[in-house]
Amino acid sequence: MRFWAEDLLHFWFETLTPADWFQGSAALDEELRRRFARWLHALGNQPPSEFLRDRDTARAAILLFDQCPRNLLRGSAEAFAFDPLARAICHGALIRGWDAGLSKPQRQFLYMPLMHSEHIADQRLSLRLFTGLGDSFVRTFARDHYLMIARFGRFPHRNAVLGRGSTPAEERAVASGHAW
Repeated sequence: MRFWAEDLLHFWFETLTPADWFQGSAALDEELRRRFARWLHALGNQPPSEFLRDRDTARAAILLFDQCPRNLLRGSAEAFAFDPLARAICHGALIRGWDAGLSKPQRQFLYMPLMHSEHIADQRLSLRLFTGLGDSFVRTFARDHYLMIARFGRFPHRNAVLGRGSTPAEERAVASGHAW
């Protein structure tokens, strides 16, 4: 495992709390930027295989390419630019069975690129995997993401930042609280 990966895993799972993970703050965004932005940009053009040499590097890479951009690049299209890489690493880790033996929070973040995906097959897999965690809150969140993709084929809350137009139905969905 590489230094950046060890540092990110320790920071994410030993220093941060669930409130940090899901509520975010300007201070957290800045700390992530200070510690990990250089790695995001230095490694973001590597092929998925580069991160599938061992389980912990894959786990850290998923955090780096799925979670970090959402904090570091919040409110910009670039926040989603690394999603294909995170998704490919996630699929590679699952094929290798690397989710076995992980804690629930660790598995949750391993699966997160599937929940963030705008591909219905990923959403189906996400729903199955998150249901398997046995946490009704997380399952509901996965189901809500799945339903958005099943209904619209995309996440309407991303439309403005990605330069996509929104239908009236999409605007209503976002207004009703589906704007993660």
